[in-house]
Amino acid sequence: MLLAIDIGNTFIKLAVFEQNTLINKQIIPYNNWKIELKNCLKNFPKVKNIVVASVGKLENDAFSDLNPSVKVTFVDKETKFPFLNLYSTPNTLGIDRMILAAGAVLQFPNLNRLVIDAGTCITYDFIDKDDNYLGGAISPGIRLRYESLHNYTAKLPLLKKENPEKIIGNSTNQSIHSGVINGISMEIDGFINANLYENDNFIIILTGGDAEFLAERLKNTIFANPNFLLESLNQTFQYNQQ
Repeated sequence: MLLAIDIGNTFIKLAVFEQNTLINKQIIPYNNWKIELKNCLKNFPKVKNIVVASVGKLENDAFSDLNPSVKVTFVDKETKFPFLNLYSTPNTLGIDRMILAAGAVLQFPNLNRLVIDAGTCITYDFIDKDDNYLGGAISPGIRLRYESLHNYTAKLPLLKKENPEKIIGNSTNQSIHSGVINGISMEIDGFINANLYENDNFIIILTGGDAEFLAERLKNTIFANPNFLLESLNQTFQYNQQ
């Protein structure tokens, strides 16, 4: 068994895999992550390998006091990936985006792929059918947009995500919901349409914490999988073991 750990900007995700089958998943806060991790290892004693990817606040030495019988592997820029990185600034490319690209290549060979990760930020990553990583885009996610409207204005309230009743909001709250949710939906559809116009033989993968919320609002046909990063992390580990 393998335990995959995704250390994000807001939460830490733990996923136990038996080969390529997801057995268990937890989303935990930073404040008690070590306790939850040790409980997970206690509940799944067959886990002998941990693979970690981080864009968050934990350093590698935070894992130094775990059971020495469990090997910890960190995915970083030195890890072998199944694509050619053609980003003009490869050292600045986030490890989460590289793992998503790896998963797209390993799960969907010989296709043009657009991976959309709807989390704290929304990232777009394009990998062509010849396994060249070409780049993408980064924009604020749902929570960041709500918070920015509240934090950088004098009177707009801080709202939680909610599907707008209609495109034209008839109150301040409904106007905010329309601007944030419809704005993001139209942005994502716009990126998809632009890529579909330029490429055929194409698959669009939507993942991240807001994937299921957004999937039903999009006009384009997508493959929605909120666990795609964790699955890709597992597959990247397996790829490097071969």
